[in-house]
Amino acid sequence: MHKVFFKGRIEVREKYQRFGYNTNRQVKLGSANSPLTLVVNSIQRKEEIEQMLLENSLVANIEINEQEPENTLELDVFLNKPKTQTSALKPNRNAPCICGSGKKVKKCCGIKVL
Repeated sequence: MHKVFFKGRIEVREKYQRFGYNTNRQVKLGSANSPLTLVVNSIQRKEEIEQMLLENSLVANIEINEQEPENTLELDVFLNKPKTQTSALKPNRNAPCICGSGKKVKKCCGIKVL
């Protein structure tokens, strides 16, 4: 009589589950998989919004309904995202001065700049 023993792991290690096809990814709003949902009051307004969507490479389902108030909140939020803020780097103390004198920053305008 043979006895068979399983020497491997029954469950997959957590470390290896994170690799491969990502099933938990977030779908970008405004893409073909997740279009924006907008409600407008007129055909003219629909054409204006379609032009805005083309300029920003977005996809939306636009419904024309004169009884309901206009709802373009999803589009407004997407277009008014805050931009990344960047600041100018402080000049290095040993770099040439920005005023053009040829001296180092620490000897010329170091007190003003730093």
